[in-house]
Amino acid sequence: MTPANLADTVLSAARAVFETRGLDIAALPATTAVERPRNPEHGDYASTIALQVGKKVGVAPRELAADLAEELGRRPGIKSVEIAGPGFLNIRLDAAAAGVLARDIVLAGSAYGRTEKLAGERINLEFVSANPTGPVHIGGVRWAAVGDALSRLLRTAGAEVGTEYYFNDAGSQIDRFARSLLAAAKGEPAPEDGYGGAYIAEIAAEVVTKSPGVLDSADPQEIFRQIGVELMFAEIKKSLADFGVRFDTYFNEKDLHDRGELQEALDRLREQGHVFESDGATWLRTTDFGDDKDRVLRKSDGDWTYFAADCAYYLDKRKRGFDRVVIMLGADHHGYIGRMKAMAACFGDDPSKNLEILIGQLVNLVRDGEPVRMSKRAGTVVTLEDFVDALGVDATRYALARYSSDSPIDIDIDLWTSASRENPVYYVQYVAARTASVARNAADAGLVRTDDFKPELLAHDKENELLKTLGEYPETVAFAAQHREPHHVARLLEKIAGAYHRFYDEPACRITPKGDEPITDGHRARLWLNDATRTVIANGLSLLGVSAPERM
Repeated sequence: MTPANLADTVLSAARAVFETRGLDIAALPATTAVERPRNPEHGDYASTIALQVGKKVGVAPRELAADLAEELGRRPGIKSVEIAGPGFLNIRLDAAAAGVLARDIVLAGSAYGRTEKLAGERINLEFVSANPTGPVHIGGVRWAAVGDALSRLLRTAGAEVGTEYYFNDAGSQIDRFARSLLAAAKGEPAPEDGYGGAYIAEIAAEVVTKSPGVLDSADPQEIFRQIGVELMFAEIKKSLADFGVRFDTYFNEKDLHDRGELQEALDRLREQGHVFESDGATWLRTTDFGDDKDRVLRKSDGDWTYFAADCAYYLDKRKRGFDRVVIMLGADHHGYIGRMKAMAACFGDDPSKNLEILIGQLVNLVRDGEPVRMSKRAGTVVTLEDFVDALGVDATRYALARYSSDSPIDIDIDLWTSASRENPVYYVQYVAARTASVARNAADAGLVRTDDFKPELLAHDKENELLKTLGEYPETVAFAAQHREPHHVARLLEKIAGAYHRFYDEPACRITPKGDEPITDGHRARLWLNDATRTVIANGLSLLGVSAPERM
């Protein structure tokens, strides 16, 4: 019995009690939840439903809890129900009801953990969106790992998700990039406001190879702009793909200008009554919706601002049918939240429903206790390639997704490359490999899962602990998706890994028979539990974009 099944049973029992007592059924919630008590001695699960609804219907919560306990005690799979404090229900399952979860997980396979909590939501998720003037840097690496994990989570929770990379190929930074490439090709120092690093020289050389006469052309800077940006973006896409991150849409800012979408956005905002002219410039009155100042859309010289492109891009996403636009930004973009929320309101949208901005804090890559600050290619920043070279793809993705993105973190190279229990990704992947090894050894011994699975034989404390922890997976996935926090999945996987190790190390819970010992129904039942663990670990690692190895 999963927590969700038990929650449904609790709600069903509550309806029966309400009908017997003649209470108002409408006072009951549409859904309820059960939680694991902090102290295992208090039971397998706890419910607060009596506390939630007792006073609403004029019944003391503890009195209502007594009726609920009696009703639940008659339900299949429930061993006992105790009342604690002012009306808490502490519920214990019988061994068969708890153990059947192992079979349910194995039979569900990759579908275990999928829910419909976010069904019907169309979400556009934009992340990374690094400027096409250099490799993906350390902040972008964090969003690549977290954003991709979040897209997987949202889909697993039933949402329709479109992932998007915004390619800033218009504006002054592209001019500086082109000038830097031209200078490198001529063997000159980078412009004062330009870009440095070995990658600039590499790309400049590629441009010359593709266009041999570029330096003698009428407008070499424009050629370096066109070919150089194309080469840089191809490199960015490849490095992200090698990291396991691919986007549904790569959106070019230049297209907004070429298709006249900035003017379209301006016209729409003007229709809404929030545009005004001042000092020869065109402004959006975002202060009407809480921004600290009004924002310029078009400057007095006729040039569009970056904010105008932001407005056009948001409108483009909404026109494509996305109900919610989620944008993941770095710590230095915190000031964008107010203006972007106000912009959505100026379009007539509800910023609390249609626009969501997530801010990620800084990451440091640390070796021997000191931050790694310099990249071999980029010169001044640590790049995606540097991260992967130091840790590998799996460890990098897991390490960055393991922490709440609103917290700054230090990633210790020594820790995350160690083959030890202290290394979280190794600890979890080791369980993936061990469960696969156990399954192979069982097959060699003639032990296989059978249809006459006896879940009541999974009655040992260590088996019960592992079952309960596996049962937390669906709700954890749903919670992580709803709150945009993939780190909850990683932390549960580590919890499952700990429970599995304790189960595996318990002599009374041996899975494969020892020596000439005959195969029993107990061995078969524990094989189901072993394989269920493998399933959940593999599913959870997949959500984080991390492999579940069969051997280590």
